Amino acid sequence: QLVESGGGLVQTGGSLRLSCAASGGTFNKYVMGWFRQAPGKEREFVATIKWDGAITDYSDSVKGRFTISRDNAKNTVYLQMNSLKPEDTAVYYCAGRPFGYSTLSREARAYDSWGQGTQVTVSS
Repeated sequence: QLVESGGGLVQTGGSLRLSCAASGGTFNKYVMGWFRQAPGKEREFVATIKWDGAITDYSDSVKGRFTISRDNAKNTVYLQMNSLKPEDTAVYYCAGRPFGYSTLSREARAYDSWGQGTQVTVSS
């Protein structure tokens, strides 16, 4: 089970840190990712991180502004979002790849565990 938190309303240029707490399974063996979905748009990839945190990948739209990290001792993955823009407004979802899959992926269909999402709204 994945539970996101940390969303909210922030002004342009502001920062937020999202958290995703995992329960059940062996968290430190899962590739984790963040996706987002804006109203009327498809769910899009944001960032992903290998089980040991050694490798990360970002979409071009957030690279240099967002940072994904994880604390396996706390079964939590984070998304630090800086220099937020109105176009970052969306529901943000945490996701996990199936156990045993060690490669990173930008495809939502590669993930089989999803949180309920947390709303991020950036005002102009």
